[in-house]
Amino acid sequence: MSVKKRVLQIAVFLVIMFLTFYALFSGRDLSEIGRALQRMSPWYLIPSVGLAVFFVCAEGFMIWYLLRSMKSQKEGRRASSLIRCIQYSFIGFFYSGITPSATGGQPVQLYYMNKDGNRGSDSTVVLMTVAVAYKFILVLIGVGILLFWYAPLHTELGRYFPLYLLGLLLNVVLVVLILGVMLFPKVILHLALLFEGLFIRMRIWKPSDKREEKINAFIDSYQQAVTWLRGHRRSLVIVLLVTFLQRCSVFVLTYMVYLGFGLQGAGAMRVILLQAAVYIAVDMLPLPGAQGITELMYQAVFIHVFTGAYLIPSMMVSRGINFYFLLVVSLGVVLVNRFIFDRRSERCYDISCE
Repeated sequence: MSVKKRVLQIAVFLVIMFLTFYALFSGRDLSEIGRALQRMSPWYLIPSVGLAVFFVCAEGFMIWYLLRSMKSQKEGRRASSLIRCIQYSFIGFFYSGITPSATGGQPVQLYYMNKDGNRGSDSTVVLMTVAVAYKFILVLIGVGILLFWYAPLHTELGRYFPLYLLGLLLNVVLVVLILGVMLFPKVILHLALLFEGLFIRMRIWKPSDKREEKINAFIDSYQQAVTWLRGHRRSLVIVLLVTFLQRCSVFVLTYMVYLGFGLQGAGAMRVILLQAAVYIAVDMLPLPGAQGITELMYQAVFIHVFTGAYLIPSMMVSRGINFYFLLVVSLGVVLVNRFIFDRRSERCYDISCE
């Protein structure tokens, strides 16, 4: 990624964050919000932070587990350590958080995994498997909520219910596309090239040989993943289970915040399912970190859960922990890797260190 593009992404992220905060606090009594925040119990704040950190570390564990499963079959090759894989996860979280639709994380993760000596094909299969598991579990949760909690969901979401349906539909389409790539690669390739030709004729895209190469590489990467997974179904089951726990950790975090403010009346399942609904609705939207729309939807959905003066403070705590706090920690990991580890490896390369 060029420096100019990276600076532009960060600038867009900061502008959206500023507008979000401005809309959030404009016309509100900041002293009242401050007093409400002071009532948050640290005994629930600590597990909330723990759940957020678990969310990122769980992905690192899955990367480590899958890499180890692959390397165990290859003599003379060692997988990256668990700590290093957790660093990959934090790096991915940062770049996903500042790019639209979280598209920037995996390419940077792949760069560092290859830089550490992991084979490109292994790294690609691992990241594709983690991505497939993430989307698949999210769709299962979303469809389950829609089927078994439809009436309360429709009532609680109100005017945001169509957004939930849109978010779920986009995730379903993506999962179907991925499964299509895995099971019918030639059909998907033909359709992709057909749409490419159509967009070129409509002058939406310009002709590009590199685009066809990227389409082929995209399909080939998923083909590698499905080939490996067919022979390692136990590994897939473990990844799906860890992914489910990872997804749920973010939803449970909001309930920890609810308890931390000493509130009563809303059951755990209601709070958890509402947070899951918000997450699913905004997951595929082309906004860095889904900023703005997440906060707006949170206010509308949780207005009858976090009553009184606790609505905005609860959003500040839950959103602050599960996104902004993790983003700051991830930035720290990115900077350490960029200015310490990368320069150290460059110096070693210059003097032929092993």
